[in-house]
Amino acid sequence: MAVLEDEKDPFDAIVDAPFDSALEERYLVYALSTITARSLPDLRDGLKPVHRRLLWTMRQLKLDPTNTFKKSARVVGEVIGKYHPHGDTAAYDAMVRLAQDFSLRYPLVEGQGNFGNIDGDNAAAYRYTEARLTKTAMQLMAGLDEGTVDFIPTYNGEEEEPDIMPGLFPNLLANGASGIAVGMATSIPSHNVSEVIDATLELIDNPHVEHARLMELFQGPDFATGGLVVDSAQSISQAYETGRGSFRLRGRFHAAEAEKAEDREAGIERLKGGGYQLVISEIPYQVAKGKLIEQIAQAIADRKLPILEDVRDESDEQVRIVLVPRSRNVDPELLKESLYKLTDLETRFGLNLNVLDATRTPMVMGLKELLEHWVRSQIDILQRRSLHRLDQIARRLELVEGYIIAFLNLDRVIEIIRTEDEPKQVMMAEFSLTDRQAEAILNMRLRSLRKLEEMQLRGEKDDLLAEQEELQKLLDSPARQRTRLKRDLKSLQKDYALDTPLGARRTTIAEAAPVVEFSMDAMIEKEPVTVILSKKGWIRAAKGHVDLGEDGCGDFKYKEGDEHAFALHVQTTDKLLVAADDGRFFTVGADKLPGARGFGEPLRNTLDIDAEAEIVALVPHGDKRRLLLVASTGKGFVANTTDLLAETRKGRQVVNLKGDAKLVVVYPIAETDDHVAAVGDNRKLVVFNLEEVPELGRGQGVTLQRYRDGGLADARTFRLEDGLSWRMGGKGDRTRTESDIWQWKVARGGAGRLPPQGFPRDNRFG
Repeated sequence: MAVLEDEKDPFDAIVDAPFDSALEERYLVYALSTITARSLPDLRDGLKPVHRRLLWTMRQLKLDPTNTFKKSARVVGEVIGKYHPHGDTAAYDAMVRLAQDFSLRYPLVEGQGNFGNIDGDNAAAYRYTEARLTKTAMQLMAGLDEGTVDFIPTYNGEEEEPDIMPGLFPNLLANGASGIAVGMATSIPSHNVSEVIDATLELIDNPHVEHARLMELFQGPDFATGGLVVDSAQSISQAYETGRGSFRLRGRFHAAEAEKAEDREAGIERLKGGGYQLVISEIPYQVAKGKLIEQIAQAIADRKLPILEDVRDESDEQVRIVLVPRSRNVDPELLKESLYKLTDLETRFGLNLNVLDATRTPMVMGLKELLEHWVRSQIDILQRRSLHRLDQIARRLELVEGYIIAFLNLDRVIEIIRTEDEPKQVMMAEFSLTDRQAEAILNMRLRSLRKLEEMQLRGEKDDLLAEQEELQKLLDSPARQRTRLKRDLKSLQKDYALDTPLGARRTTIAEAAPVVEFSMDAMIEKEPVTVILSKKGWIRAAKGHVDLGEDGCGDFKYKEGDEHAFALHVQTTDKLLVAADDGRFFTVGADKLPGARGFGEPLRNTLDIDAEAEIVALVPHGDKRRLLLVASTGKGFVANTTDLLAETRKGRQVVNLKGDAKLVVVYPIAETDDHVAAVGDNRKLVVFNLEEVPELGRGQGVTLQRYRDGGLADARTFRLEDGLSWRMGGKGDRTRTESDIWQWKVARGGAGRLPPQGFPRDNRFG
């Protein structure tokens, strides 16, 4: 088949071009399209194109708040068929969000049917749901028929759609926005309309207002789901000044049924028997309730929250999540702090005031700059509305004046109409009428020829002239325009006042209280226990504070060849310090010890205590508690128990020892103790002031007593006024006290002298 000469070869249309420049050009077009026509909101109405087209379509379908609902499928079909050339899922999802009162602070669509819930469940398909516009949406679109905005062709040129919505409702800040474009994103929280209007009024009155003054009126975010913003006022203010930042958002604990006001505010419900439960009444914005409950339940299962026993969802229309602590001794504030750290009960919401200005240019603005642009756009809309109305008045005045001329010359007009072949031309020439006036007169109905109609026309003319004069004054005076805008804003503010159900602030802005120290140790339920440690290192814990008898050993059994070494009363929340004679200290939690039904377990199974080392002390840790540590060489120092805690099973080397030296004394120092008594193997006793012994975290210490041979046998601290006491031998718990001790009191490091008569032969205080 021959190719016709006038047919062009398609390969002739191929243009050689560098790949990188061709790709760059096309990607730039795509990026600009995404930024300006999909992802970023317009600061003038706070809407993206899909939302604007949804509202416009619903208005065209006459889905006003006073009319009946229509199927969502009808709306979605109209939107994607006429205005939005994208998928039905995208359009319907956007519509669903406009109807969710937990997503939008001021919903623009009123839904009927299943539009999803705060649990995170999706909405029903659009064939099952119905929708119509809310009063807020109508306020946002007010003035569309008054020449306030431009109308642009739709994607296929068959219809027209508004460029922006002209209403006075400050939708951008009121409902916020979020979106991800190419190379940029936006994240704007919702705010309280009444506060936005207050800040705007202040800016109109004082264009040079300081940012700090605006923040006094504006305060900060007001999320649809309430909650608490716990950042400082300074950090919130800085975020709005720069247009970038983030907020810490927490759920709210509130128990509406609690008897005491402080319990209601803390979310504590008291139960019979002295127990309590916590109630979460609000959750952070964009956190699904079902997901939050799953997180809490998982934390319980993973033993990350041992102080929490159960979580229950008792929500109906209001959120009510009940938390049951494991014990009534659990600190409520600690439980809350634990939930904030481990779950989405505390989240961060980013602030990025990236919007499109009037020229469709993306910009990150601070609060003041954004309000200035919005006020400027509303002034422009006010001017356009006034010009449009002036044009309408001029056109109506033209007709009214023609009607009045006709009434003044009614008989002649009727004669012309009856007798002339071209009455229109004759009337125009005889009465100096315009074409529109003459056409209107010819189209008048006979019933309009009443005398009453003439009087109404004259009154209408006077009213139109008065309105025309006022509008002209308005257009000629920027001050009048600002006054008119303020009046309109105050009128709008009445519908969203802070004392109305819709306008009341939901989110509390208050800086968080100091954080309760969070540690897994603090989550242990506090119970009394008696700890028993044998000489061979077998340890156990009996429930309660068991009577240890006069000898301090209690009625406990030990393995064959083993015997009692230490026994003490503590709580399960206590940490125990284990001191070995090689100078190492180890830490074990009282809650982790085995029960006392058997002989316990070897301490060396959990702690890396040297096989040749012997345990010389078992002491409970306490804040600001001090110990006297002395080696067999007579050197020692004072240590704070806080410095002795070891985080690993290998322990901590505290006392540095040389040669065959051993740690022999670990003695708790009472707060009133002011002197030290040391006795050597040579049976020499020395007493000196406690202030002469330094407090160290680690080391050898200083010489407490000097010897020619042997070493230190024992040491202790005491109060000089009370005298020096020691335990006497024999049965029972008899002690002797020597009050006249001045003979043995010397400076630290002395050799000492023989102790008083009756001092134990083993050279130990007991």
